Amino acid sequence: MSEKWARTVLKIYKAAGCAAYPLIGPYISYRVSKGKEDRTRRAERYGRSQIARPDGPLVWMHAASVGEFTAILPLIEHFLAQDIRILLTTGTRTSAALVGERLGDRVIHQYVPLDLLPAVRRFLDHWQPDVAIKCESEIWPMTILELGKRHIPQILINGRMSDRSYTKWKKRSSVAEALFENFAHVVAQSDADGERFRQLGARPVTISGNLKVDTDAPPVDPQELERLQQQIGKRKVWAAISTHEGEEDIAATVHTMLSTRHPDLLTMIVPRHPDRAEAIRAMIEAKGLTVAQRSRNEEITPQTAVYLGDTIGEMGLYLRLSQIAFVGKSLTGEGGQNPLEPAMLGTAVLSGRNVQNFRESYQRLIKNGGAKLVSDHNMLAGAVNFLFNNPEKLKTMTEAGKRTVGDMRGALERTLTALEPFIQPLAVKSRLDTTVVEPLAETDVAEQP
Repeated sequence: MSEKWARTVLKIYKAAGCAAYPLIGPYISYRVSKGKEDRTRRAERYGRSQIARPDGPLVWMHAASVGEFTAILPLIEHFLAQDIRILLTTGTRTSAALVGERLGDRVIHQYVPLDLLPAVRRFLDHWQPDVAIKCESEIWPMTILELGKRHIPQILINGRMSDRSYTKWKKRSSVAEALFENFAHVVAQSDADGERFRQLGARPVTISGNLKVDTDAPPVDPQELERLQQQIGKRKVWAAISTHEGEEDIAATVHTMLSTRHPDLLTMIVPRHPDRAEAIRAMIEAKGLTVAQRSRNEEITPQTAVYLGDTIGEMGLYLRLSQIAFVGKSLTGEGGQNPLEPAMLGTAVLSGRNVQNFRESYQRLIKNGGAKLVSDHNMLAGAVNFLFNNPEKLKTMTEAGKRTVGDMRGALERTLTALEPFIQPLAVKSRLDTTVVEPLAETDVAEQP
């Protein structure tokens, strides 16, 4: 595809978006009805806001959902310490709730506008950011082109390019180059990701490692942790976390398979999308298993087979209660989920084989003995059974996971170095804008000779 055709394709995309804009209302209404949009804030998806833009420099940071927000949280804290104002956008209700919990009113949170030209223009006209920083794989053509048209530097951090995305972009290499040339800098997670971005036209590209390694372990309420530990007692506990549809059924099946060998077994299921909890509970109960549901504040009794962790922001609690964690979106889903949080908390990591989005992390963990991949429910049951029957192997695996995470750290510092040319001038300007210069007293003025 030639450069001319690439520009034509993007113009058609832009025109199609403008034509579809008046018709997008029913789609948003549908998402509201399914609980995927905040009814009271739906206008933000059209680029509208009731919040005034603050004076001074403003950095727009975007994280699609919970995982991306957690990854950039240390960066946000660093910028806030430099008196830089942050406009933070996310795309999900769960991430919005977590932003409120972790940062409160220290940042301005908005839902990201739809990638349609009228919404993007309205958003940028209102906020007028000085810099735009996006996390991981957020490639939105209209937003990228409009930022480029306005000469607003845009940087992609913790950048990753999945096999599927790379294949698609490679078939449209001219379109990819017409978009990626607008990035002022791409900071990629791995050498493989960096090379893919370079081949698609991004310049410059540097490698940072994965920001998710440099985050703190997910927090926990110590009193709640102690309360649940008392309820669990000395039972063996394994968890299926960040599960997608079908994987909860697998976890419940594994529990049934192992319950005769481990009568005291407790299985925790923590779905990626808690709004599916009622359907998951019904499925588990249909198998004859007793469920205690976190959102209902139900206690874990000796009869409880499955603890359903259907709350937001409590992964630190669930992982600290478990000795083994199966990380989802890897058996019935595709791409995997982040294995670093369980590893850093000393939980043995099991996963399906579909972990393309976290390839480097899994490669490092597997090489060092901190993770194991399984192909189906039989292999998962076998791995859980083996680790519970071999506590020394379990200990070796958890120690290898923690050691691997420690060796992988350093991405935050490298990302800050890459961002410094864009952020430092804003930090200086912000401090100058807020500095009050006291007038000199007459006695401070030197007399003229």
